[in-house]
Amino acid sequence: MKDPETATVFAGLDGRTDTELPEWYAEQHGEPDPISFSAAIRELPQAVDTAVAYRNPYTDEWVETERFNAIVEPSRLQAEAGGDTGTESLFHIPTDSYSIINPVDVYGPLEEVLREETIDGTSLGDVMFGEIRRYRGGGEVHMDIMFDGLEVRLPGRSDPITMGVTSGYDFFGEHAVYVEGFAQDGYCLNTMRSLTDKEVIKHVGDVRNFRTWWEELLAQVELVADDLFEFIRDAQDIDLDFSELPFTVTEFYTLLGFPDYLAERAASDAEANAASPVEIDMWTLHSGATYALTHFFQGKEGASLDGYVRTANDILFNPEGTIKRVERAYEEQLEADGDNGTQASLAGERALASIERVSDDLQEKVDQFEEREDALRERFQEAMA
Repeated sequence: MKDPETATVFAGLDGRTDTELPEWYAEQHGEPDPISFSAAIRELPQAVDTAVAYRNPYTDEWVETERFNAIVEPSRLQAEAGGDTGTESLFHIPTDSYSIINPVDVYGPLEEVLREETIDGTSLGDVMFGEIRRYRGGGEVHMDIMFDGLEVRLPGRSDPITMGVTSGYDFFGEHAVYVEGFAQDGYCLNTMRSLTDKEVIKHVGDVRNFRTWWEELLAQVELVADDLFEFIRDAQDIDLDFSELPFTVTEFYTLLGFPDYLAERAASDAEANAASPVEIDMWTLHSGATYALTHFFQGKEGASLDGYVRTANDILFNPEGTIKRVERAYEEQLEADGDNGTQASLAGERALASIERVSDDLQEKVDQFEEREDALRERFQEAMA
């Protein structure tokens, strides 16, 4: 991802907590001196609205309009009045239906919930940590919030996969306030995004009760933590033998829609971590994709990254759909290449047959995945009721 303008590492809910960063996370971030989550939220830029006017070029007069409002940062307006023009105060000029949602509006209710919710008898506020990233003068913000101890531990690994949420917003009318399940693998530092459906609240109309919102979302994350280990274990039992497939590991990722530079990175990581470079399980293929997206994605956080994340997650959570998607893409590629003779046509048919055999071999294990996914969805619905 593109580097943020500023990044703040936090640990603990507020000044009453004495929380230390997990060792793996502190090493990843260069042993920072974290501040509390409460303090980090209150350092973020705020927004207020103010009147807007347009200049009549015929009279050279400024005419106010009530149809639009300027969304501005108040402390920067004050600094500009004193002659400091270092950072622009204007974020956006939306219609008058735009509702400002400031950081404390969203994350203040989360603080209340975290004081009350516990894990193994410990307040979630005492074990929270993560990072807040600012872009575009702080008008766009994304953050990862994790909970030490809410985790998945895989055999043979000393560092856990730690669960949490990723959340964010902007004041430019592009990103509504959002939150979704998230995890970070302390072993390889890969991030796993979109582990729950993305919940969104737009800057329009009445703003809902954020406290209830957070309670429901945290309940979902705890359910995912319970099941993620089983999904990973099952995915480790599903191998793709690339010696029997008509494409390489790199081409597997490109057929799924990854650009070449990400496909190459993903394949390199998957081959390096597999027991065999030609026989690779679906968990390792998923991990290769998350490695590429975490460390080499060249775009911004947002819609384009979300699409690739969903594809990566399908490798883990929907192996059958992933194989079918690869098969369709390969078939379309053959059709695009045109009719190059009987020999090439026969080769293409044999290639598609080999993919179908792999899909058939996976069917029994795929059924297990679908049963687990249905059970998890039912628990989600029960938790939200």
